[in-house]
Amino acid sequence: MKFPKMMRLAQHFQVAKVEDVAAQVRAELAGLNLGAKVKPGQTVAVPVGSRGIANLPLIIKTLIEELKKLGAEPFIVPAMGSHGGGTAEGQRAIVEGYGVTEERMGVPIRATMEVVQVGQTPNGIPVFFDKYSFQADHVAVVGRVKPHTDFHGEIESGLHKMMLIGLGKHEGAKVYHQAIVTYSFDQIISSVAQEVIDRCRILFGLAIVENQNDETGLIEAVPPERFAQREKELLVLAKKWIPKLPFPQVDLLIVDQIGKNISGSGLDTNVVGRKSRFHRPDQAGERSRVTRIYVRDLTDETHGNATGVGVADFTHKNLVDKVDWEMTYINCLTGNEPRCGHIPIFFDSDRKVLEAALGTVGYVAPERARVVRIRNTLEVREVLASEAYLEEVEAREDLIVLEPPAEMVFDQEGNLAPF
Repeated sequence: MKFPKMMRLAQHFQVAKVEDVAAQVRAELAGLNLGAKVKPGQTVAVPVGSRGIANLPLIIKTLIEELKKLGAEPFIVPAMGSHGGGTAEGQRAIVEGYGVTEERMGVPIRATMEVVQVGQTPNGIPVFFDKYSFQADHVAVVGRVKPHTDFHGEIESGLHKMMLIGLGKHEGAKVYHQAIVTYSFDQIISSVAQEVIDRCRILFGLAIVENQNDETGLIEAVPPERFAQREKELLVLAKKWIPKLPFPQVDLLIVDQIGKNISGSGLDTNVVGRKSRFHRPDQAGERSRVTRIYVRDLTDETHGNATGVGVADFTHKNLVDKVDWEMTYINCLTGNEPRCGHIPIFFDSDRKVLEAALGTVGYVAPERARVVRIRNTLEVREVLASEAYLEEVEAREDLIVLEPPAEMVFDQEGNLAPF
């Protein structure tokens, strides 16, 4: 088969960026007058999730330092539903893998899967909360605001999700994802969050929004009574800033790596499309129309969790061999998304996968197919794109050709050269 020639492109994004992250965290916290609420000796739980947030160790360490200045005794809580195999040890390892360690942060990490039922919603849904966080005098919620990978709503991923799924742990995540099948996403997230705010001594939220280059674009401290309104506003901003593919129509998208540190769904469906829970490619509002997706590998940070591989159409045997099936299935079943653990068609070389995939993209010669290759769905500023896009690229000011079209390079095993 004759493969398309690929060129290296850079997307030019107009981005907002926080230049001094620590200074911004301190300034935001100063505006809350925390000294009036936090007394010396009081404990403050600081939840840390499983996502790969830019500058996460610096943000958490600065937050902890500011709390210590008030005489508080902060501690870190791994806050994630079923990630890390649904075990305290696994979740602690994820947090430490991001550089959020006891030694670096100067405070203890208290990891458990035990939860306390703190109440129930008007619909009778039980509300669960991490045991150690519930025992604390205060809880400081830290979360990145972004579009959810499955659901649409005025509030999607952010401070609310951290309170529900992160601090609800495995039990809470399982119950809420089941409830979303029966009730609306907005109903669940708003009713559960209100119970948490009313009963769990939420001190404030530190909302983070990242720009298109996977950098810290905004940090804002939000009092709990403003969580709902402010998160709606920040979600609008996050949708404008989310990374995007350079072209709306793609015959074959090659994704070098997926993983839980990249996105809750392994690869961000807001970037590649297929956000619908029922895998409809024509979901309203999706800006990317991708006919076939090929995922090549897992990140090291995902520890074998291949959640999201089922979003793809093809994969590589190397990825399949790395999968921790128990961890993957726990995550997919807790999230009530069994299809995310389905294994696509796979072969033992990139060449074989590409031959199969390009034969299924429609009535187009393989060498003329519209192909895009990315590292992952967080890093899309620099991409590889097939020659079929050349005319469009030359007419656009936001795309820069870094390397002209050239033949794909394969090694002796038939695998692509590194990105």
